[in-house]
Amino acid sequence: MSCLQTAVQYAPLFDYRRWSSQLQRLNQQYTQNDPLPHLFIENFLDPEIATSISNEFPSADSEAWIQYKHHNENKLGLTKRELFAAGLGRVTDELNSPRFVHWLSNLTGISGLIADPSLEGGGLHQSSRGGFLNLHTDFSHHHYQKNWRRRVNLILYLNPDWHPEWGGSIELWDSAMEKCRAKYAPLLNCAMIFNTDEHCFHGFPEPLTCPEGVSRKSLAFYYYTVEQVGTLRPRSTDYRSRPQDGWMESALIWLDKQAVSLYSRAKVRFGFSDDLASRVLGVLSRRK
Repeated sequence: MSCLQTAVQYAPLFDYRRWSSQLQRLNQQYTQNDPLPHLFIENFLDPEIATSISNEFPSADSEAWIQYKHHNENKLGLTKRELFAAGLGRVTDELNSPRFVHWLSNLTGISGLIADPSLEGGGLHQSSRGGFLNLHTDFSHHHYQKNWRRRVNLILYLNPDWHPEWGGSIELWDSAMEKCRAKYAPLLNCAMIFNTDEHCFHGFPEPLTCPEGVSRKSLAFYYYTVEQVGTLRPRSTDYRSRPQDGWMESALIWLDKQAVSLYSRAKVRFGFSDDLASRVLGVLSRRK
């Protein structure tokens, strides 16, 4: 084992002393940021750890990836924790740990947050050249835990040497979908934390122009609160068009959103995973 591997193995995965000492300031920034409560944190983890897990990221040609490829998005996802390399697994476990979730509750001001060990919809995400994610608000409830209400997203970016001209910056739009109010590049070891509700429109809608063999990589976590069943109506992912999108594109975004909503309801009712849909989308994608 090299000196670097040894250092990464025993280095603290999250510097609680450092970030806890700044909680009051971070919470103030979080709640005051426009257009919704959010925070973009640079140097989130130890730099050597961030570089190490970036190097562990699986290639896009692995059959384990879930194909999220339809009109409103073009990306890959991997939620199976048991398939993560060692470093990625350790970071995942830490950011889902009770200690970290307690820190996150203090940062966001949302009490009672819980993690999702199944990483439903989260985990590893990857988009290659041409990949995109249209603006949307997220699904409101866990598909398999009906009383879990989704409250906070954390996205850790793992892209060394990312060029701004390639695109891929996460955009935050106002609830009226009139203008992008904030935009952040997906740079290595930067974490984006934000409230997720029916007003939180975000995405990276322009197709990536990164070179072949380069991809936009991230590790995503979704946190929930436990609510009484029936107190809120579950909501599926709500994709929206931008002012500059023409009527045809807007219609296609809306139609695809209805298909996704139908799929989400079926998923909740029958309890199946995304694997079957992924295989179908993968076949269709290869035929194009």
